[in-house]
Amino acid sequence: MDGRGRVYDNIFVERLWRSVKFEEVYLHDYQTVLEARTHLAAYFDFYNDERPHEALGYRTPHEVYFGTRATLVPASEAVV
Repeated sequence: MDGRGRVYDNIFVERLWRSVKFEEVYLHDYQTVLEARTHLAAYFDFYNDERPHEALGYRTPHEVYFGTRATLVPASEAVV
């Protein structure tokens, strides 16, 4: 956090929760807390390990953070 009231402080977290809500929560009618936790855990595994992100050069967060792909392409070169 750069300072109180900075506009860009929470932009990444807000974007994550928007994706969670629109891609998972709003599409399911959870009947129990356990069901919601199970579905959300599966979604976060998908989000981090399988879902490509445009801002990361169409790589997953796991690939970027851990460098699991043999040839990592810089995000600026991946977007055509």
